[in-house]
Amino acid sequence: MNMLSKKARCDADGQDSSFFVGLQEYEKNPYDVVRNPSGIIQMGLAENQLSFDLLESWLARNSDVATFEKNGGSTFRELALFQDYHGLPAFKKVLVDFMAKIRRNKVSFHPNKLVLTAGATSANETLMFCLANPGEAFLIPTPYYPGFDRDLKWRTGVELVPIHCSSLNKFRITESALQEAYQQAQKLNLRVKGILITNPSNPLGATMTRLELNHLITFAMDKNLHIVSDEIYSGTVFGSSSFISIIEAARERNLENTDIWSRIHIVYSLSKDLGLPGFRVGMIYSDNETVTSAATKMSSFGLVSSQTQYLLSNLLGDKKFMKSYMKENRKRLKKRHEMLVSGLGNMGIRCLKSNAGLFCWVDMRHLLSSNTFEAEMELWKKILSEASLNISPGSSCHCTEPGWFRVCFANMKKETLKLSIQRMKTFVDSINDENSENQQLSFCITKRRSLTKWVFQLSLYDRGPDR
Repeated sequence: MNMLSKKARCDADGQDSSFFVGLQEYEKNPYDVVRNPSGIIQMGLAENQLSFDLLESWLARNSDVATFEKNGGSTFRELALFQDYHGLPAFKKVLVDFMAKIRRNKVSFHPNKLVLTAGATSANETLMFCLANPGEAFLIPTPYYPGFDRDLKWRTGVELVPIHCSSLNKFRITESALQEAYQQAQKLNLRVKGILITNPSNPLGATMTRLELNHLITFAMDKNLHIVSDEIYSGTVFGSSSFISIIEAARERNLENTDIWSRIHIVYSLSKDLGLPGFRVGMIYSDNETVTSAATKMSSFGLVSSQTQYLLSNLLGDKKFMKSYMKENRKRLKKRHEMLVSGLGNMGIRCLKSNAGLFCWVDMRHLLSSNTFEAEMELWKKILSEASLNISPGSSCHCTEPGWFRVCFANMKKETLKLSIQRMKTFVDSINDENSENQQLSFCITKRRSLTKWVFQLSLYDRGPDR
């Protein structure tokens, strides 16, 4: 008799993906400039460490916040005993103001429609629990973040049906791709409850166009679906194209008083824009009172500590600092992005044009031994073992075309990124040399065969006809 639950014994949690395997391999042999200079450099983790010094300097100037001192007294007892899962009102207020600022104040948010969660992972899963039953489905554009296979499906029982996007149009969402995904779900006897998008996209590092957002909205209205827009990278936009939230796109169409308005839900967190994944601050924003009520009750299983809320309410409430921080953070992200794109370009590797995020979507199709996912895995393993770089294969992101990889650039020092680029160049040069040798060998063999054939034909001519 088995003493464990089916959930505990279930291995369908997505952890066997090459994305997670790469993270595990890194943990066995992590790069350190002093202790392990030949170790694996982590380029598979989307963390923003570029502006951490700015946060540390703010904390040094506001040490009273960290020690819970206020107006000569202590707030420690108050914060330690606070346990209302609705969250600190002061924190929710500065949070919605911050979210509006990122969206250039084109939209506004109300604190009462915000649900705090322990990170965006919790927010996304909570929405799945609220919007779909086990066995029902959400459509999701490819390529998508590999962790969704675990985060959205494992405990909820929700299925994900890919909206296949192509490099031919830079992986943009089209009406035909939406229709094809919906029809595929019907063939699988899956009831589709909604569409989940990441905007800016992880792993593409690109913001969605107004046309794409309108395709999604029109499709959701036609099929009576929910839209979940994961916008955790909205503050990382560093390119010329500005970020358009799903809320802004819907408001431009004057949809506030229509049914679709209550079926649009936003996920956000401070993990990427502020580089604070360890603080576990995520949130759901929805105009649907039933959803926010249920999500608030569910949030009691993963609350954000009152101490964290207090500290961050003071940080986000410092409007002057936050304006300066966001400007400088975008500037640093842009420089680091250009550094990686330029470095890869110099060795003949191109990246999808992008304007946001902490990573590049890199085209290595020309380095594959064949146009197959087996060849992609072979290349990935070589990069991991020979170049000691952990990057994420496109197949782990459900990309339909072999040879694309997600490469992160913001979770390391500048010197480490330079070393990463040098390692990749050495690796690519070795492949090119190997290909050159193989081509030369192939040419020699072909030439030898041609010469042998010519000599043989000549000998037949010299012998004359048989008598």
